[in-house]
Amino acid sequence: MQVQIACRHGSLRPDVQETVARKSEKLLTYFERVTAITVTFDMNSDRVKCEILVDAEHKHNFVAHDEGGDSLSAFDQTLHKMEQQIKRYKEKLQDHRRDKPLGQIALEAESAAEPE
Repeated sequence: MQVQIACRHGSLRPDVQETVARKSEKLLTYFERVTAITVTFDMNSDRVKCEILVDAEHKHNFVAHDEGGDSLSAFDQTLHKMEQQIKRYKEKLQDHRRDKPLGQIALEAESAAEPE
């Protein structure tokens, strides 16, 4: 998995870049098919915009962005949004029905229809 950090109109300290990379990798705990994460900071005069792009294998790409006073707070807010998106998507993928799978119902019907 690859984490890319980019800055527009400014730069980040190495310790902040390390923190961003470490926290970004935690997205793998929510969805293991993540192949690449791109974090972009856009530094304006008094505001910092943060955008996270997550590329998932054979799945949709996820995008979240937010704005804050400093880079770490903007990143934390954006990361929280991304976690929520990924959790919702994974919940949608999982089957939470209590009924039996169609294959099992078909096998039971076949065995009941066979004469003994």
